[in-house]
Amino acid sequence: MSADHRNAFGVYVHWPFCLSKCPYCDFNSHVRHTEIDQARFARAFEQEIATTAQRTGSREVTSIFLGGGTPSLMQPQTVGAILDAIGKHWTVAPDVEVSLEANPTSVEATRFRGYRTAGVNRVSLGVQALDDVSLKSLGRLHTAREALDAVAIARSAFERYSFDLIYARPDQTAQAWTDELKLAISEAAEHLSLYQLTIEMDTPFWGLHRAGKLKTPDENLARELYDVTQDICAAHGLPSYEISNHARPGAECRHNLVYWRGQEYAGIGPGAHGRLDISGVRHATATDKRPEAWLMRVESAGQGVSADEVLNPEQRADEFLLMGLRLAEGIDPKTYAALAGRPLDPHRIAALKNDGAIVIDSDGRLRVTQDGFPLLDAVVADLAA
Repeated sequence: MSADHRNAFGVYVHWPFCLSKCPYCDFNSHVRHTEIDQARFARAFEQEIATTAQRTGSREVTSIFLGGGTPSLMQPQTVGAILDAIGKHWTVAPDVEVSLEANPTSVEATRFRGYRTAGVNRVSLGVQALDDVSLKSLGRLHTAREALDAVAIARSAFERYSFDLIYARPDQTAQAWTDELKLAISEAAEHLSLYQLTIEMDTPFWGLHRAGKLKTPDENLARELYDVTQDICAAHGLPSYEISNHARPGAECRHNLVYWRGQEYAGIGPGAHGRLDISGVRHATATDKRPEAWLMRVESAGQGVSADEVLNPEQRADEFLLMGLRLAEGIDPKTYAALAGRPLDPHRIAALKNDGAIVIDSDGRLRVTQDGFPLLDAVVADLAA
């Protein structure tokens, strides 16, 4: 791992508002039918950044990610104020990656050049599907044509862009997904995020699924769709570098690698999580999820943190394992041993190797295989036991 990877420090900023709540989504997102006071929220973001920087001390920010919610509902000046605050309180690397999640509606796409001027240099579009029937069933407010038009605008405004698709949707066939994925790759420059639809508890899809009104692909078809995804992306020069993310070599999302490599990041905004190393120990932070409650906390106390837990060595090691094994590059077992104070069980490693779920590279890195990735949760649980 290179030095810049080892010393990476990310800042995640959460904009919690959406125009509507998608029926599959369990993220911290909120719909408001009155206008959001963006200037007031911008001031609160600035305050929480200042307070967090006091805790961390000097850091060089290597990546910034504006997520949500729907960050493309922010005015460009709101984004600019947040980025200015980050630059005021931390050092920002000359080649910093600044990503913003955006909905591919025509209204939001008109703001792309304003975001570019504010300092955003990478955009991630929530396309989710490239056919109108699926988009409607997913609760999306854009059409496939709008999505492709937004991708074209992103292509003209940013050197780097990515978009998301959801597969293993109700009634989706392997052939239909093959055709959709090839179209997506023809529109993607360097990066695609491809997620299997999961039915999350307490979402509208959860209720429909339990009532038998939403039928998702069975295990065999889901596996076929996964294999199609891996094979087609690899054949077109976009291999998976993480279980759901595909990129041309060198075009990986650097901010997300911070999470998966177990590095430090500050969480700013309602419902944001962070991992900070303070006085030699790792803190897991979380802020109040409720936007207005977070706002009042920040205005009265300088920050909206509602949880701040010191992780013990075993928790740190388990988190390193859980996140790191999502990556195609895998993990260094020596790092796990240093964090946990004990090595991984060689008998469990041998059994998983025999099953074809993991491999040990010549440099000693432990990686999950293509066959092992669909069973990732079980592999992680076995190694962590």
